[in-house]
Amino acid sequence: MFFHRQELQHQATPDRPDAVYARKLQEVLGGQYGEITVAMQYGFQSWNAHLPGKYRDLLYGIGAEEFGHVEMLATMIAQLLEKAPVGLVEGAVQDDPTVAAIVGGTDPQQAIVAGAGARPVDSNGNPWSAGYVTASGNLLADFTANANAEMQGRLQVARLYHMTDDAGVKDLLAFLLARDTMHQNQWLAAAQELRDEGVEELPVPSTFPLSKEDRDVAYQYINFSDGEHASEGRWASGPTPDGKGEFTYVAEPPAGVPMPPPTTPDERFHGTTGKPSTLEKAKGAVKDALHKD
Repeated sequence: MFFHRQELQHQATPDRPDAVYARKLQEVLGGQYGEITVAMQYGFQSWNAHLPGKYRDLLYGIGAEEFGHVEMLATMIAQLLEKAPVGLVEGAVQDDPTVAAIVGGTDPQQAIVAGAGARPVDSNGNPWSAGYVTASGNLLADFTANANAEMQGRLQVARLYHMTDDAGVKDLLAFLLARDTMHQNQWLAAAQELRDEGVEELPVPSTFPLSKEDRDVAYQYINFSDGEHASEGRWASGPTPDGKGEFTYVAEPPAGVPMPPPTTPDERFHGTTGKPSTLEKAKGAVKDALHKD
């Protein structure tokens, strides 16, 4: 069960209202890499986990914390909107003409729909989507996706940090940045521990027999670009991270194979035998039934 304690993990009080910044802050609440996404992502990963113990407990723990981050951001947004003018706030776009052109003011739905409150949407008002959630049932794949989510989220929070001079907002963002730092490291550590303990290995899924894939091309970097420097990377030579092969570099794609001959609707419906197709037979039966008697 869930039990809610009516207190915040960290204070979320701005120095002053700012409806334009409230709209910006919606991105890390309801955007693709916002707090709603990671809260639901870690939640579904934990609920779907088939392996009890430390990995499932890790998912439960961070997932519960992320729901608290949703609450903190929603609280901050509501306070930024409190007593703020509905419309463009003079100077609120921080003298950035690009932001001014894109943002152009407040989100009217925060006032009209939410009554000066936060909404489960991104900074452009697009509704949060369950399609943002990754929960595959494979812990190594999921923990790697989680590390990416924390990296993308921390990147956005860091950008937002530089878009305000409100000390109260910066205090909350500094806290969230630090927690994202921890969570990035946790997921990377958890992914490595899965491999060290043999729970899962690269390539994911490790249960699929490598003998059934085309091993000749499994570790080839095939250069499909006219750039010349990709061969200098770690991915072009030397042992592969899964420890099962050696990278090779192919400077140009090998010759392709001919396209299969095109088909036409006539061939699909009638075939090439000259005999009536099933569709023709069905049409004939309908005509016969209509013209009976």
